[in-house]
Amino acid sequence: MSFCKKKHNVSVRYGETDQMGYVYHGNYAQFLEIGRIEWLRAFGFSYKKMETDGIMLPVLKLELEFKKSAFFDDTLTIETSLQSIPSYFIEFDYQIYNQNEELLCNAYTQLVFLNANSRKPIRCPKNILEEISKEPDFGK
Repeated sequence: MSFCKKKHNVSVRYGETDQMGYVYHGNYAQFLEIGRIEWLRAFGFSYKKMETDGIMLPVLKLELEFKKSAFFDDTLTIETSLQSIPSYFIEFDYQIYNQNEELLCNAYTQLVFLNANSRKPIRCPKNILEEISKEPDFGK
């Protein structure tokens, strides 16, 4: 189940490719991070402000399944969606497509909300839950 889907485009920079011209596999984690940050921004939240307010979101799990390669100067569309309603954890599903709408990668991340001072898990902030619950497909 995925819902609250948001899309964001990025261009592959030369430095993100390897000697063969392929996007280096380690850079996909950065694309997912861009997807999460832009997903939050689409709901009016700043990742930076969350950190300033004492909330951290470290990654606990990261899964990638590669289908095709991306190359320098490709325009990638990162589709980021929730896998479930956040509690202490927030789980995202991702699909990354190229400019030809070819699926390049499926991915999943699980992050935990932490109090920055105590480093202990906390519940998802109510304001985030309130905003995402306004989405027509929330929880479906």
